Amino acid sequence: MDEYSRFVDWDKMDVSAQSQDTKELTCTDFHELKQLARQGYWAKNHSLRAKVYHKLISNIPCRTVTPDANVYRDIVVKIIGKRSSSSLPLPEFVDNSLIPTYCLNAEGIGAVRKIILCISNQFPDISFCPALPSVIALLLHYSKDEAECFEQVCRILACNDPSKRLIDQTFLAFESSCMTFGDLVNKYCQAAHKLMVAVSEDVLEVYSDWQRWLFGELPMAYIARVFDVFLVEGYKVLYRVALALLKFFHKVRAGQPMESDSIQQDIRAFVRDIAKSVSPERLLEKAFAIRLFSRKEIQLLQMANEKALQQKGITVKQKSLAPPKRQNVHLAVHAENFKSEIVSVKEMRDIWSWIPERFALCQPLLLFTTLEHGCSLSRFYSHSEGHEPTLLLIKTTAKEVCGAYLSTDWSERRRGGNKLSFFGTGECFVFRLQPEVERYEWVIIKHPELASTGSETENHTQPASSTLSSSSIPSDPSDRLSPFLAARHFNLPSKTASMFMAGSSECIIVALGAAYGTAKSGTGIAAMSVMRPELIMKSIIPVVMAGIIAIYGLVVAVLIANALSPEITLFKSFLQLGAGLSVGLSGLAAGFAIGIVGDAGVRGTAQQPRLFVGMILILIFAEVLGLYGLIVALILSTK
Repeated sequence: MDEYSRFVDWDKMDVSAQSQDTKELTCTDFHELKQLARQGYWAKNHSLRAKVYHKLISNIPCRTVTPDANVYRDIVVKIIGKRSSSSLPLPEFVDNSLIPTYCLNAEGIGAVRKIILCISNQFPDISFCPALPSVIALLLHYSKDEAECFEQVCRILACNDPSKRLIDQTFLAFESSCMTFGDLVNKYCQAAHKLMVAVSEDVLEVYSDWQRWLFGELPMAYIARVFDVFLVEGYKVLYRVALALLKFFHKVRAGQPMESDSIQQDIRAFVRDIAKSVSPERLLEKAFAIRLFSRKEIQLLQMANEKALQQKGITVKQKSLAPPKRQNVHLAVHAENFKSEIVSVKEMRDIWSWIPERFALCQPLLLFTTLEHGCSLSRFYSHSEGHEPTLLLIKTTAKEVCGAYLSTDWSERRRGGNKLSFFGTGECFVFRLQPEVERYEWVIIKHPELASTGSETENHTQPASSTLSSSSIPSDPSDRLSPFLAARHFNLPSKTASMFMAGSSECIIVALGAAYGTAKSGTGIAAMSVMRPELIMKSIIPVVMAGIIAIYGLVVAVLIANALSPEITLFKSFLQLGAGLSVGLSGLAAGFAIGIVGDAGVRGTAQQPRLFVGMILILIFAEVLGLYGLIVALILSTK
């Protein structure tokens, strides 16, 4: 059909869905391009999609040395030789993944294996990348030859933009992405997550399949539409589509008996046959209808999960003769070492599946129980403080079981002094196990006045027994980054970084203004003193006033430096940032004004002495610009 048809088996393709209209894509605006990708502007034109792919991939920022088409032509003969590509073993990093045919002809299927082997030769740092065969098979549809496809895949793998993540290339990144997906399902697909917990023995084993749903099971027409948006918007699209698949699976299969003994197999079968129930347009519409879903949230969860895996030593795939089994939430709660008078092992595993996955890797540690420590609230606080996160379990005299997951340290309740206050993050939740299982998550309070009611009163009822378990994660004194995520869980220097920026940047900015004022005025004084040396001391005033501006910055910098503390809140740190910027930018403006006025003023005063008083008045009003910034900075930094 066109120059990009070499590897395509058109007998297997739906030719009726292809348009022969000659369209061109000329827009370069990101937002416009994003809308066109979501609408499928180039989806029905094979040649146009190939050109768009080439344009988008060529714009990906890559390493300085990235293998291109010429490299492929040089190495393919050395690596493959005259042997058949089908007889050569694939590298270990593809994890024995099935190579999807995606309506490729025999030449195309062989080309996939050859390109994988050549990439293995050029990218020795890739240790785990099961999605790679699918990406190669898809891009072969829109490549003129094997070398062009190889170059495009290499650019995707060699992307060096830290804000633009494309394909996982290590086992640590892949495993943390599975944990991140589990966290996102727990938040955005609660009904589906509840179903997974009910019917699956291993929840995370199900979620570890999420990339296979996309790069393996999803039909060609669907994955191509997903890839259209993925090249424009990045990794976040994959999470969105996987969540949408899970939502549709729950909607279609809820209340129906399982078709097999494994929920994993049922989901795979559903994704393979998704054309029977959902169109590509409806799938993407569902994916982008998920609200409050940000790239920042994914990045934070990914970083936290990677750190949790590194602490557990799970960084490489373990080689074993038995089928690999990833560490999951159930392994942290063993029947032989878990005992409780309140919940059973099965109930505890259900609770463990609700908590963030980076903590679900850890063994529960008993901190307090009324059977051993009594019913003293003070003793309860003394045992629980210093641990986070914690899990509170309560059993009433009526045999009702309820509890709460607390993401922060109990000592946070007194962060406002002696006055008790609300504490925790949006990851906190309360739940009930008896008489029925129910979980109640964090919600946004749209009426702030409701948040303060009831904070002064507490109802104390005598429970039959209570226990507190912790994930034994060492606490970090950092504070909240967002309503849902806590900076203390990610060990990110968010507040310290913003305060350091305030304390350093304002000094730098003020110093620039003072230096400019001094240099500019000094130039005028030097030029004037050649003819009128007796006026040097009289004309030194602009230099003195420029130097005073730097003192304003020094005062605020000292205040900010003294306020540096691990316990400082994010709100306070942004106040410090605002204080630094206010005095810094005001000082910069004042320094420029003093320099320009001082230069022209001293030159004019040498010729007309009556100009001196006017120059002083102008300099005073220029100086107060910096003083205004100092006043605002003092108000902000001491608020």
